[in-house]
Amino acid sequence: MRWFISLVALVLVNIASPAAYSQSDLVQQKIDQSVQRGIEFLRTRGQADNGAFSPETGAAVTAICVRAILEHRPAAVNDPVVKKALKFIESKFQGDGGIYATGSRYRNYETSISVGALIKANQKGRYDSALDRAEVFLKEIQWDEGEGIESTDTAYGGAGYGKHERPDLSNTSFLIEALKELGNEQDDAAIQKALRFVVRTQNLAGQGNDTPNAPDKIKGDQGGDEQKTGDGGFYYTPAAGGQSQAGESADGGLRSYGSMTYAGLKSMIYAGLTADDPRVVAAMTFIRNHYSLEDNPGMGKAGLFYYYQTFAKALDAADVEILDDADGKPHAWRDELANHLIGLQQKDGSWVNNGSDRWMEGDRQLVTAYALLALAHCRE
Repeated sequence: MRWFISLVALVLVNIASPAAYSQSDLVQQKIDQSVQRGIEFLRTRGQADNGAFSPETGAAVTAICVRAILEHRPAAVNDPVVKKALKFIESKFQGDGGIYATGSRYRNYETSISVGALIKANQKGRYDSALDRAEVFLKEIQWDEGEGIESTDTAYGGAGYGKHERPDLSNTSFLIEALKELGNEQDDAAIQKALRFVVRTQNLAGQGNDTPNAPDKIKGDQGGDEQKTGDGGFYYTPAAGGQSQAGESADGGLRSYGSMTYAGLKSMIYAGLTADDPRVVAAMTFIRNHYSLEDNPGMGKAGLFYYYQTFAKALDAADVEILDDADGKPHAWRDELANHLIGLQQKDGSWVNNGSDRWMEGDRQLVTAYALLALAHCRE
């Protein structure tokens, strides 16, 4: 089943024939060539002597790079570069089951990302034990009853960088993805708790966002309660009073932005929400109304390559092939994103965010890995 977004159909998501979209051989050839150059950059210029890519980030960036390589070249698990990187990740295995640098504040982030890399590299059960222990660790550090957090708390179900860091949608989406890849079904208790957190980050009234930042709870300029439906997008966190990296709207609401909306959509799909669920429909409405490859909607150039790879993962997970924008123009997003990323590739094969180095996007290793992950989902 493929999803098509139509300006005419308010439902936004319709079933269409698989023959309606077919990626050309030329586009696939261009992706292959670009990927080869990106992997060669990581192999020949991106790795430190200890096997790490950007070692100051603990296991995280190294794991992202390993996964990016193995998404395209599974046999590269035997490449000396990948072997060295895996050894570095193994050096971060902790006694509590987590995979992170000693003393790290980013335990959920490092562990969730490392899980994806180790699953891709798991030959003959080499990492079975480590992955089982990581699953227990991730569920233990989720904000829930185990720490005295009730379901009415805005932090409930979420994940932050580490147990005592405020939970946010980005980290919670990493958690959900890791649990899914570890084999947890959509009705797993931890995933459903995380979904409770996710829907509280959506600018949508009456569909689970019961926080003071819900669109129907925001005080308008006149001082009265304005009944709103919201734009269907997502913001960073509802916890601890709520925050959006895109700031506040004129009426005091938390502004939605692109990367978190795609993270929210992906998380809802992994948690079992279907195309006709009002929360999914609303998220797709925001995506249609803010379709862009030039910017991370609401954030400009900040977090642009994180946006690209989340954009690609989410639309791939949703089986979307053709996306109509707010003007009714159809977009074959796989081709468009692939061509756009190829056009941004540097002469040395790397990618870097020249418009903003926020969230480490001046780091060529990280940004190259983001681009390679996005390209993996651009393949039909």
